Amino acid sequence: MKRMIAAFGVTLMAVPAAAQVPASAEPLPKKEQVAAFRAAGFALRGTEWRKCDDPGTASYSPGQLRPVGDLNGDGLPEAVVTEESTFCYGMAGSGFSFVSRQKDGWKLMTESIGMANFLSTKGVGGWPDIEIGGPGFCFPVIRWNGREYKVVRHQYQGRACRR
Repeated sequence: MKRMIAAFGVTLMAVPAAAQVPASAEPLPKKEQVAAFRAAGFALRGTEWRKCDDPGTASYSPGQLRPVGDLNGDGLPEAVVTEESTFCYGMAGSGFSFVSRQKDGWKLMTESIGMANFLSTKGVGGWPDIEIGGPGFCFPVIRWNGREYKVVRHQYQGRACRR
């Protein structure tokens, strides 16, 4: 489902973040969902998981957790937590937090303004590269180096570009 967003006098077609991540895996148990949201830096306010302090703009959608399966082959699940708001995330309109279940709990792997697009290329430990999409034509690709995700290149439609 696509939705129109009007911001700064420009109308953009927003593609829901769910279209940018691998097909959903099995739903996580409630206890695991809560732990994943918290690892992503979200807090439960009323019935909504929130990270940004959007004052109630029309573009706001609270946090949503999308299990994405085991992306690095360790037998434990990963998930992406998204939130939408032009107030908080500018023209990109959304932000994401990529979290991974570890033996001792959930861990925040990376977060960014924009949309996560998981690629087939891999970093250390089998972690997928992530293209960070948003408005524009040349997007950063980040790769896990064993400690953190760092920018390794920029691309547009799978081809190298310069920012």
